[in-house]
Amino acid sequence: MVVEPIRPRTSPAVIVAMLSCCGIVVSLQQTLLLPLLPDLPRLIGTSADSASWLVTATLLSGAVATPTISRLADMYGKRRMMVVALGVAVLGSLLGAVSQALPLLIGARALQGVGVALIPVAIAIMRDELPRDRVPLGVALMSATLAIGAGVGLPLSGLIVEHLDWHASFWLTGAVGLALIAGTLSLLPESPVRTSGSFDLRGAVLLSAALTAVLLALSKGGQWGWTAASTLGCLAGGAAVLAVWVPLELRTPRPLVDVRVAARRSVVLVNLASVFAGFSMFANMLVTTQLLQLPVETGYSRGLDILHTGLWMVPNAAAFGLMAPVSAWLIRRIGPQATLVSGALIMGVTYVWRVFYSADLAQVVTGSVIVGVGTAMVYGALPTLIMRAVPVTETASANGLNVLLRSFGTSTASAATAAITTASTLTLAGREVPTFDALLLLFWLAAGSALATALIGVPMLRMREYAEAADRSGSENTTRAQIVQGQVLSLKGYPIRHAVVTVLTPDGRAVDWGQADAEGRFAAAVPEPADYLVVTSADGWRPRSRMMTLDSAAPVPPIVLRERLTLRGVIRDAEERPVVDALVVITRTTGELVATVRTDHEGRYEVPRPANGRYVLTVAGPDEALGARTLSVWEEARDFDLRLGTPLADAAEAT
Repeated sequence: MVVEPIRPRTSPAVIVAMLSCCGIVVSLQQTLLLPLLPDLPRLIGTSADSASWLVTATLLSGAVATPTISRLADMYGKRRMMVVALGVAVLGSLLGAVSQALPLLIGARALQGVGVALIPVAIAIMRDELPRDRVPLGVALMSATLAIGAGVGLPLSGLIVEHLDWHASFWLTGAVGLALIAGTLSLLPESPVRTSGSFDLRGAVLLSAALTAVLLALSKGGQWGWTAASTLGCLAGGAAVLAVWVPLELRTPRPLVDVRVAARRSVVLVNLASVFAGFSMFANMLVTTQLLQLPVETGYSRGLDILHTGLWMVPNAAAFGLMAPVSAWLIRRIGPQATLVSGALIMGVTYVWRVFYSADLAQVVTGSVIVGVGTAMVYGALPTLIMRAVPVTETASANGLNVLLRSFGTSTASAATAAITTASTLTLAGREVPTFDALLLLFWLAAGSALATALIGVPMLRMREYAEAADRSGSENTTRAQIVQGQVLSLKGYPIRHAVVTVLTPDGRAVDWGQADAEGRFAAAVPEPADYLVVTSADGWRPRSRMMTLDSAAPVPPIVLRERLTLRGVIRDAEERPVVDALVVITRTTGELVATVRTDHEGRYEVPRPANGRYVLTVAGPDEALGARTLSVWEEARDFDLRLGTPLADAAEAT
């Protein structure tokens, strides 16, 4: 537990501006070098395949760093980890600025990729530090920074190519990064919302290995071959490591990624939508750039140079920035779910329009901008949905997973683009370029991804988890928030796993919630020491509600769930006599054994109540009489009786 001294409040406008600048610079670090890739093999004396590692290294390091730094931010301080991420990225810029050898440049780009991790951390800072009515605008701006930085980076890269040495891109991002570190330390407060415990190093290593293998296959599959042993081996290896990682995380008291929270339906839907939205967003940038930059002899492209291509991409970035306040207004007025669905529909319909209207420069730019408008709405809504669906103490790590899955979507878009544009080509002056049909196919895929995002958003519209009341930042600024921690136990003192503890004000307003780990321990954020209504529930246990005084300076007494819910009943024969010592077996309708017990001297049986669902109750009497019936288990304990030796056994009623 860490109690930070109260410091003067920083202006919300300063916080938003500072964090947005950090996001833009991180995006610049990712994109400034990309337009130079065709010339880098000549400049540094290497092959095109080797030079492509300058992109792959950034992708891999960003994917590995995002969940790790996000979890560390929840544990040790968000501003501190922002400075760490910026510092590593600046170190990468400085290394690249003085390097000519390919291995050093790959290392520099890998260090720069770590900066991506500050995006979810910055979003978490906004939740902690901004008043509730400012959070949607801040989140929308932060989400837009990736597109804004890319839009600025393309023309800026063109200027560097024309007027400066290519190392200037590293010098520029390094100098700006140093300035932002100073600004972060002097202007941003350190959030007091932290969790305790030790860092899950084992989980971080395994997840890093799995992500590296999968993303390596996606980024290099086009060069290696999609059916090559190396590609398939990476995919299979990554899947195998993930299969080991998930059960280990479930047993870890303080996991790198709380799989129980991530598996909640409200979180799964947002993360799944993020994958499709990432694909649709990145396809816009990739295909639009090719429509602007490929030779004019193709009959469908404009043949622009790097500088002018970048300038015509600026309107797309401007749309992101200008849409941020609009997205925030929509989130407040119609909710993040409707904003997500509306934005995804705009993207999908526009992509279909672009299939038929991409013949001239105006149509290409207009289509790109309208897709950007829809993307800004979707990207503004996603972090808000995540923050409303997870505890305050999980904000950074949950957003980190969401950003990671968006990156997975963009990586898939890049892989699909590479595969399609190399499978369908035409030759111009000895150069292979993609056909127009290949680019149109990518538009169709992007439209499908956008519409999939909208469909995933439809069930969210009725889910209360995303209601404004679920945004537990409260009407006040949360800089005084405290973390309280406790444990959920049974009457015999055993920890109760996966219990959910919900904290409310005495008048019923949501404050926060937490899910108990493998040791029954939970954490929740409260705005100040006071009396709160604490509601505790666990599958198979009777819930308990009580008023408790919560204060981080005082230990929270254990929450004891006293009564285990049971499934019980009486087994009788055809003459209504109790059947003694009958074998009672309960199985799932899918066949798995749940419990086995024998009846007592009164024909009664009792077993711990299984999870909600449908089951089969089978009874074997001592005289070989058999009976069976289906059970629908829901909520409280219930009695399920059964009479053996009658044709009505399967239709027995619950009492």
